[in-house]
Amino acid sequence: MITLRKADARGHAHHGWLESWHSFSFADYQDPAHVRFGTLRVINEDIVQPEAGFDTHDHRDMEIITYILSGRLHHRDSMGNGEDIHTGEIQVMRAGSGVQHSEFNPSSSEAVHLLQIWIMPDEQGLAPGYWQKIFPEEAKRGRWCLLVSPDAAEGSLRIHQDAKLSAALLDGAETLDYPIAAGRRIYLHVARGSVQANGHKLAAGDALMYVGEERVSLAAGSNAEVLLFDLA
Repeated sequence: MITLRKADARGHAHHGWLESWHSFSFADYQDPAHVRFGTLRVINEDIVQPEAGFDTHDHRDMEIITYILSGRLHHRDSMGNGEDIHTGEIQVMRAGSGVQHSEFNPSSSEAVHLLQIWIMPDEQGLAPGYWQKIFPEEAKRGRWCLLVSPDAAEGSLRIHQDAKLSAALLDGAETLDYPIAAGRRIYLHVARGSVQANGHKLAAGDALMYVGEERVSLAAGSNAEVLLFDLA
């Protein structure tokens, strides 16, 4: 079964300095039909205005992935990390037994556009951790680039869950398939641009959920950037 979730069906919030779209229940947006997909708990698309950001706050027992679409975000946490995350970079923060952090757009003129993703860990109370890596465009052009995995395969960042996150860039005549192993489910999210997936025309913010299917098939991309979650 393939289920379509359109971008405009997501939760939406506008706070002036922050505009957010929530794929799953988050903060004031609560939708019992879309609380999570397997262990995928959050996909928030955020646009943070210049010189604004999230004040220090707590997290625990969550694998938190930040994916920068444009601009840069400054991260600071109670583990002593203080880093800028740039376009094309991935950050993984293991909240584990508890961590405090803040995120801020240091630019005076450019908004930062990002996805914040939460995946539920396979164990509670883990030691907090932080990792960051650049994945260049050429690694994603017309092919799947593994960003996050349970075993750090192919240079990906490791998380404590049987889940993989891959990204691809597609344009023009490029096509791309992803075979789905038995018992796995797939969440396909279009981060920007447009693409056709298994007969569905998708635009930025749209998603497809695959359960009991054999293959993801992509074609007819137009400046498309897609994320694929392979979940147990």
